[in-house]
Amino acid sequence: MTDIKGCQSCDSITGDSTLDLLNQDLAKQVRTAYDRLDDRGMSACLFGSGGTCCRICNMGPCQIIDGVESMVGVCGATADTVAARNFARIVAAGTAAHTDHAREMVRGFIATAKGETPHEIKDVAKLHKMATIFGIEIEDRDKNEIALELGERALAEFGQQEGTLTMLKRAPEKQQKIWKEMGVEPRGIDREVVEMMHRTHMGVDQEYKNIMKQVARTSLADGWGASMLSTELTDIMFGTPVPKRAIVDLGVLREDMVNVTVHGHEPLLAESLCLAADDAEIIALAKKVGAKGINLAGVCCTGNEILMRRGIPVAGSFIQQEMVLATGAVEAMVVDVQCIMQSVAQIVKGKHTDIITTNYRAKMPDAIHIQFEEDAAYESAKKILKHAIANFKKRGDFYIPKNKKFDVVVGFSHETINYMLGGRFRQSYRPLNDNIINGRIRGIGALVGCEHYKYSDDVHFKIAVELIKNNVLVLATGCAAQALGRRGLMRPEAATEYAGDGLREVCETVGMPPVLHVGSCVDNSRLLIALTEMVNEGGLGDDISQIPAVGSAPLWMSEKAVAIGQYFVTSGAHVVFQDLPVTGAKKFSQYILEGLKEDYGACWGVEKDPIKHARAMIAAIDEKREALGINKKQERVLMDMQMRRDLEGQALPGMGCGHGGN
Repeated sequence: MTDIKGCQSCDSITGDSTLDLLNQDLAKQVRTAYDRLDDRGMSACLFGSGGTCCRICNMGPCQIIDGVESMVGVCGATADTVAARNFARIVAAGTAAHTDHAREMVRGFIATAKGETPHEIKDVAKLHKMATIFGIEIEDRDKNEIALELGERALAEFGQQEGTLTMLKRAPEKQQKIWKEMGVEPRGIDREVVEMMHRTHMGVDQEYKNIMKQVARTSLADGWGASMLSTELTDIMFGTPVPKRAIVDLGVLREDMVNVTVHGHEPLLAESLCLAADDAEIIALAKKVGAKGINLAGVCCTGNEILMRRGIPVAGSFIQQEMVLATGAVEAMVVDVQCIMQSVAQIVKGKHTDIITTNYRAKMPDAIHIQFEEDAAYESAKKILKHAIANFKKRGDFYIPKNKKFDVVVGFSHETINYMLGGRFRQSYRPLNDNIINGRIRGIGALVGCEHYKYSDDVHFKIAVELIKNNVLVLATGCAAQALGRRGLMRPEAATEYAGDGLREVCETVGMPPVLHVGSCVDNSRLLIALTEMVNEGGLGDDISQIPAVGSAPLWMSEKAVAIGQYFVTSGAHVVFQDLPVTGAKKFSQYILEGLKEDYGACWGVEKDPIKHARAMIAAIDEKREALGINKKQERVLMDMQMRRDLEGQALPGMGCGHGGN
């Protein structure tokens, strides 16, 4: 069982609360992923790690050695073909996960527009904006009528067979031209995933560059299709996030309340539980068993969703899901889809805690299944909470860490960044662009994706600190965002403690952290829009590939992370990972690490060491600055009255006549 003193893999655990918990006898009785990792006692398969193990047909499995004639596949498939197929299937699987998530959100959006859910259309301004993009009439129409047409149009794009996706027109014009010339515009969201799986079937597409064209198309169906639809419609329905202070820590569990943790990725369930937790009947039932009420806490990306919109605290990230249960203080962990480890049901065996699965796609041995019905969302949520309440009196020994809880500021949608930088009257990315041009901000670094049991979450911290120390503004999503929040980088005060002079000056002026929490893993589409807005604002080139910005998923674990990375590369943004399963194929590896740049203006990069990883990101940013001619630090000039008058006479269109600021 997990003993912090004897566990080799536990060197990767950070956070006072987690360490505190693992030193308790209660937690030492629990067998976690760290134990299983230690018990394996073997290194990863070199063929699998290099991408050259082929299991597509039953003549193998074939282990391929690049350059050795006798070590190709039985069918003759080379290392480059096999690695490209394997990489393509990773992107297809990640895209499928985002797509199924998005489809459920669109269906929930339609049901809400019809009045069939307890939710409502909250962000009418964004509804109108999205309707305009889809060519939907908004004049003199009720918001629900507009929402219903928007939802139906969005749903149709999943099964669309011809044409292109509507959201592609949001990209910079030059970007759209590149995609058209390369022949990678997605025709329909589901179609691209299906075609990718077909083309990588035995004996179909066997040319790695041609395979990568469909990989590019599939990834765009994710980033500019499914994920963007999900994020935008979720904002319309539940409200676009705005900055708020919140807590990320195991210590958010309550001794005197029914603790219900929500784990997974689909916010429809979590939002319904939030509403039901305030229901008079539910509160009365909780008090009847001796609790003060329901304490909801998030885990993984569902945690990010309710953290961003409601300020509901996050108990733990992906690598902490077992730790949350090891406290013995959770009455129920309610799960839906993605990143839920089967071990959670074993952790709670013999304890009062129940694992409640809620989605027919994702059942688990030894868990209880209560199907979440979208057309009876409120009743489903109350049923789940009643089950949790019944467990409260069964609670045995428990331990809730009492260490300092990590204070974070979250809620940075691209609209929020726009507002914070320019103020109510001058909402604009102009200040961001200007501060990149003048060198106060060197560029933008995105830290996204997962956490990993093999690596310390110090990796995220070290990379982020190196970036902000060098005046790179960091945007974070997913479990990476939670890891950075636990380390105190999502407080405005962190700019003073860690940031370089230029970035610190900007952050202190605006009152924002140097690391911005932008949402869950599906919300990386927000970053695509932010980059597009920077292009549209002017001064930093005319497509995304020219912006001094770079992405990273330094501890990627999920196939979704590779799909995200690929849609950024296809969109023109350089991306660095800690590793990729391509090293066993020389030509293919060289193509995605260098050759893709000729096609899309960006490529992949790989670096394990966190400091070198950060410096590789900075080098990519500096390359963009050099190309734009803004690599030299601009001297600050004290302005006299005449210079001010001249500036006022050159006011930018749409900037208004106010004075920035809130």
